Amino acid sequence: MTASPYPHLFQPLDLGFCTLPNRVLMGSMHTGLEDHARDFPKLAAYFRERAEGGVGLMVTGGIAPNLVGWLKPFAGKLSWPWEIHKHRIVTQAVHGAGGKICMQILHAGRYAAHPLLVSASKVKAPISPLTPRALTAWGVERQIKAFVNTARLAREAGYDGVEVMGSEGYLINQFLSARTNKRTDAWGGTPEKRMRFAVEIVRRIREAVGPDFILIYRLSMLELVEGGSDWDEIVLQAKAIEAAGATIINTGIGWHEARVPTIATSVPRAAFAGVTAKLKPHVALPLVATNRINMPEVAEDILARGQADMVSMARPLLADPQWVAKARTGRRDEINTCIACNQACLDHVFVAKKASCLVNPRACAETELNYLPAATPRRIAVVGAGPAGLACATVAAERGHQVTLMDASPRIGGQFNLAKTIPGKEEFHETLRYFDKRLQLTGVEQRLGAAVDAEQLLAGGFDEIVLATGIRPRKVDFPGSDHPKVVSYLDVLGGKVQPGHKVAIIGAGGIGFDVAEHLVHEGESPTLDTGRWLAEWGVAPDFEGAGGLAKPRPEAPAREVWLLQRSPGKPGAKLGKTTGWIHRSALKAKGVQALGGVEYLGVDDSGLRIRVDGREQVLPVDHVVVCAGQEPLRALFDPLVAAGRQPHLIGGADVAAELDAKRAIDQGSRLAAGF
Repeated sequence: MTASPYPHLFQPLDLGFCTLPNRVLMGSMHTGLEDHARDFPKLAAYFRERAEGGVGLMVTGGIAPNLVGWLKPFAGKLSWPWEIHKHRIVTQAVHGAGGKICMQILHAGRYAAHPLLVSASKVKAPISPLTPRALTAWGVERQIKAFVNTARLAREAGYDGVEVMGSEGYLINQFLSARTNKRTDAWGGTPEKRMRFAVEIVRRIREAVGPDFILIYRLSMLELVEGGSDWDEIVLQAKAIEAAGATIINTGIGWHEARVPTIATSVPRAAFAGVTAKLKPHVALPLVATNRINMPEVAEDILARGQADMVSMARPLLADPQWVAKARTGRRDEINTCIACNQACLDHVFVAKKASCLVNPRACAETELNYLPAATPRRIAVVGAGPAGLACATVAAERGHQVTLMDASPRIGGQFNLAKTIPGKEEFHETLRYFDKRLQLTGVEQRLGAAVDAEQLLAGGFDEIVLATGIRPRKVDFPGSDHPKVVSYLDVLGGKVQPGHKVAIIGAGGIGFDVAEHLVHEGESPTLDTGRWLAEWGVAPDFEGAGGLAKPRPEAPAREVWLLQRSPGKPGAKLGKTTGWIHRSALKAKGVQALGGVEYLGVDDSGLRIRVDGREQVLPVDHVVVCAGQEPLRALFDPLVAAGRQPHLIGGADVAAELDAKRAIDQGSRLAAGF
C-alpha cells in the first residue's frame, strides 16, 4: 500500500474514551439551516455528505442555550426537551455515515441582534446599535446553568460532544476581557475572576455529561482588539480550562469588531498557526489550529512542525465535502479549493440568507441540486471557458452528456485569469487548477484558441448550445476618452499597459478596487509572506501585548492612485459585507484617494479634469484606467435564434452588470443539472 503523502494529517487521535480517525476538524460555521426545524433534514444531508467524505470530527453552527443568547430572533436554540428530536435527525445521519459530530453552544451576548441581549457589563459593541443589559450575579448563574442544560440535551440528542464558544467576542469572551468586563464582583476585576465564568461552564458541563463526552473549548488566543487579553492571561485561561475538564482546545482568532482581517482570501494561509504553537508547551490537551487552512500540504505542515494536534477547516469543507477522502488517497489536484471569498457563505449568513459556496453551489443544497446520470445523453456545446462555462461543461459531462467546450483563448478561465493577478487573490489559481482537472476527468472535449461562429455551431449537430461568452468592458464617453492616457482594466491586468506613477481609476466597484490593489503593490504579494502581512495589519509577530496588536506598518504604495465613482457616497459601499471593509482599509492605508459624486469633464495631456461638490480640479495622472462596468458579449445569440435555435445564456453573457462568479458558477451548474 502506498504511504500517505500526509502522514500526520491521517494519524488517528486517541482522546481516551474514543479515537478520531484523522486530524481534521470541520469547524463551526452557521449555514442558516440551523434556525428552523423544517430545515434540519437539509442540515442532516449537508453533514452526512461530509461525514461520508471522511472528516474526523464535525462541529455544528452555533446553537444558543436560551432566548437571551440567540444570535437573532428565532435562531437556532436547544434549551427544552422537545427541541431534541430535530437534532436527532442530524446525529443519526452523521452516525449512519460513520462520522462524529459535536454541537457548538454559542451565547451571543452583546452581539445579539435582538432587544434581550445581555453581557458582563453594559458596554455596547461598536458593530451593534443595541446596548446590552449587564447581568446580575443571579443572572450569571442562570447563564451558566443554561450552558450546562444545553450540553445535557445535546448528549440526549445523540451528539458526540459539544464545543463551548469562548472566543470571537461572544458572551464568554465578553466576560474574559477587561475590554468588556467592568465588573468588580466575583465575576470581574482580576484575570482570575474574569475567567471564572468560562471555567465554571466547562467544569459544570463535564460534571453533567460525564467523562466519555467530547468537550471542545474555543479559546480566544488572539483577540486583535484594543484592550484585549494579553498572552499571560491567555495561558492562564488555557490551563484553567484544561483543569476544568475540556477534551480539546480549539483556537479562536479575532473578535467580530476587530479591524484586522482573519479569514478573507487576502489573509496568508495558516497566518495564525503560530499562536496555537505558542500555547502548545503550556497545556497537554490536543490543540486545534484554525483560519485559512485550505489545502492538505498546509495542514500537514502545521501538524508535522508540532504547531497543533488537529486542524480546523469550515469553508474548505463547504467547498469540497470530499476534501478528506481526496487528500487521503493522494488526489490533491482534484480538491475544489476554498478561495476564502466569503461571497456565498458568510456574506449570505450576515443578511439572513442560506449559506452556499461560490465554487460549490451544492453546499447546503444537497437535497435539491444533484448531478444524477442523465436519462438521455445529449451532445452539448458550451462556448466560453470562463467560470460559468467551466461549471456547465463539467457538470453536464459528469452526468454523461457529450460536451464540447470552445473558447477563442488558448487557456481556460476567462476573467479568473485576471482575478488571480490581483494581490490577495492568488487562490483563484486553485479554482482554475480544479476545473482543468475536472475537464480531464469528465472527458470534456476542449477546442481552445480559435473563435467559433454561428455557422460552425449549427453545423455541429449539437442538441444544446450554451453561450457563456462573458462580457466586454463598457466604454466611457467624455471629452478625451480616446486620449492615449485612457486605457481599459483588461489591458492593465493583462499586462499590455504598464501604468505610470500617477493613476486615476474610473469606477469604484469590485473591479475598480481590484485594479487599485494591483497598482499600489509591486513585487511579491504580502499575502504570500505572513511576516509582511502581519506587519502591515498591525499584528504583533510574537502575539504578545493586549489583544496581540502592534502599530500597523503598511508598505509604501507603488503608485499614487485616485479611485473615482460617478454616484455619490462612499466608494466601495456595495462591496461584500464581510470583506468590503478590508478592501477599503487596505487602500486607505496605501494612500488611495477615494472620491464619490465625481463628474468627468475630460482627459488631456495635463491629466483628468473632474468636478466634485461643484469644484473643478485636474488630477495630474499618467493614465486613466476605465472600470466603468461591463456589457454582455453575445454576438452569437441573434444568428442562432434567427436559424431557429434557442441557445442558453449564462454568466456575464446573460447579466453583466457586475462580474459575479458566484452567480455564474451557480447558473452554469444548475443549467447542466437540468439537461
